[in-house]
Amino acid sequence: MLNRVADVGSVHEITLGLIWTLCRGERACGLAMTPASAPRTLPWPGTLAGRPLAELASWLPAWNPHEASIGLAAVNAALNTPDNPLLANSTPLAGGGNLAVFEHFAPQLKGRRVVVIGRYPGLDAYAGALDLTVLERQQTEGDLPDPACEYLLPQADWVFLTASSLANKTFPRLAELSRRATTVLMGPGTPWLADFADFGIDYLAGVDVTDSAQLRRTVAEGGGTRLFEGGVRYRLAALHAAT
Repeated sequence: MLNRVADVGSVHEITLGLIWTLCRGERACGLAMTPASAPRTLPWPGTLAGRPLAELASWLPAWNPHEASIGLAAVNAALNTPDNPLLANSTPLAGGGNLAVFEHFAPQLKGRRVVVIGRYPGLDAYAGALDLTVLERQQTEGDLPDPACEYLLPQADWVFLTASSLANKTFPRLAELSRRATTVLMGPGTPWLADFADFGIDYLAGVDVTDSAQLRRTVAEGGGTRLFEGGVRYRLAALHAAT
């Protein structure tokens, strides 16, 4: 992924929001989920704007969670540009807001074993109609912990995998365990990169930015799912048709 980020200009701004981290580059904005907690002594605040975008993208492999999150946002700012052919040829998903991806696939999920990596607000609306299991690090009632992936993913028919797994380093193992399933890599932090097909990913469900100013305000003011109320919208690409 990082070898696709070369001379792509400098960082205009980093916004480390409560829920989302936003990187604004010269040609696009990129998102990644902000880690749940932060120390009071991060070493780089006030120094990131103006740095090469490729430099911050190189933070993605870092074990510091905030640096990895900024790295993913920078990767997305570099890759998710208007001339990205995968993004340009993807299909916009109408309605549903942050649940638009599940709404789109719902008819195909009935009677299938579905595992979702990451708790999406409002997902319980599908619990009665689908055989649905959620794996989540910050568990709420009904969620299963991370280690359950070793047992559930090999038996799943469909897996919805959060793009946050790219920053927290769980993606390679989760993708490996999901090889038998139809797998969707999804979320606002998804890079529009066809190479994910090499990991067995069947679909990318990422976003495009519809209003960068509104997106920045929403991120800065602690927005989570409100990103979808004017800042971004979900789009879908089938990788087996794109490679």
